Amino acid sequence: MIKRNSNIIGAILKIYGLSVILMITSCADKPRAESVGEEMKSVTTDVITEKSTATKTILFFGNSLTAGMGLDPDLAFPALIQQKIDSLSLDYLVINSGLSGETTASGKNRLNWVLNQAIDVFILELGANDGLRGISLEETKNNLQMIIDKVKEHNPQVIIVLAGMQIPPNLGIEYTKEFQSIFPDLATKNQISLIPFLLQDVAGNADLNQQDGIHPTKEGHKILANNVWEVLKNSL
Repeated sequence: MIKRNSNIIGAILKIYGLSVILMITSCADKPRAESVGEEMKSVTTDVITEKSTATKTILFFGNSLTAGMGLDPDLAFPALIQQKIDSLSLDYLVINSGLSGETTASGKNRLNWVLNQAIDVFILELGANDGLRGISLEETKNNLQMIIDKVKEHNPQVIIVLAGMQIPPNLGIEYTKEFQSIFPDLATKNQISLIPFLLQDVAGNADLNQQDGIHPTKEGHKILANNVWEVLKNSL
């Protein structure tokens, strides 16, 4: 259930300014290379942190936000999570399997390859590109459910954490609200942990985003890491 309180309203209004950027982007003769919604142009390999003796694995499966587009991978929030884990002497290895341009559909198709490795904690961060492209809400929700099902089938003991996302209201208030509700609904249905809004306190803040107004800066990723850690720490 969506919490209709001032914090959520403020967050949505805060990212409203992004709608102007997104509409300009969608109408341009050439798509912006920085856009989260850009089509995938190349396949990237998973980025594994320096720690190599861990017995448990945390895999971040997402789009350009997870990949840290525009930054060195060591500055993206998954790498910052590894630093936090190492500082606490926890026995986990973080794998960054973020891919720029990823939608829930392409993520679903890429999943079998990703699951060829042992995974103890699976962080699912997909859906933003679906929302920016106006993809059917039912399709997005079904694709996310299929990903969750496949991960559980691969390892019934895996811990799954779902990253919640919000989008600007340029596609209409109804679509925006229903999109936002996908994530808590799936978390409740599957009894998995939920990061309420991955971009909380970052979206809409020009000082924390790169020039495209969408992808976080180095400082922005630090906040994303904190948003993730607040939920992830309870699972570890």
